[in-house]
Amino acid sequence: MTDAASPLVIRRLDATQVCAQCAALGSVLVDCVEGGASVSFMSPFTQDDGERFFAAVADQVAAGDAALLAAYVGDGLVGTVQVHLAMPPNQPHRAEVKKMLVASAARRRGAGAALLAAAEALASAAGRTLACLDTLRGTDAERLYRANGWIECGCIPHYALLPHGGAPQPTVIFYKELAP
Repeated sequence: MTDAASPLVIRRLDATQVCAQCAALGSVLVDCVEGGASVSFMSPFTQDDGERFFAAVADQVAAGDAALLAAYVGDGLVGTVQVHLAMPPNQPHRAEVKKMLVASAARRRGAGAALLAAAEALASAAGRTLACLDTLRGTDAERLYRANGWIECGCIPHYALLPHGGAPQPTVIFYKELAP
């Protein structure tokens, strides 16, 4: 999937590039869902499901409602995150960080932290001074957000199912104030 000697590169993809990368983006999403990540989808989750999801994201990117960042090592796409910028009229200062996904084979190598930093920078450059996100309690993602200065503002019990079923899991809501 990746060349370990190649540096990690984060790129912002426009709508055409998202469409061109739908297969690779879909593969990362399938890997995450099938690996147990609670990112809105249930197993079984197919490559076609992943590609359809990112085709819809391309529409959001084209409309200016969202931005998509992708992490590459060499030619291999290893992760992605979305920054949603389309907020209600009374929240023009806010962005939401969504669908932070890192392929299982590329984890613990800095892709998540690099994507998160790039998402924060993108939101700040778009004039946002507050970013929000959520994640399941007790996950590597929760540890990543805490380690990067995100602040927990609460935990909702029984919020979401894991992709393979079971009891609903608690979700932690985080925020971070961004430099203008």
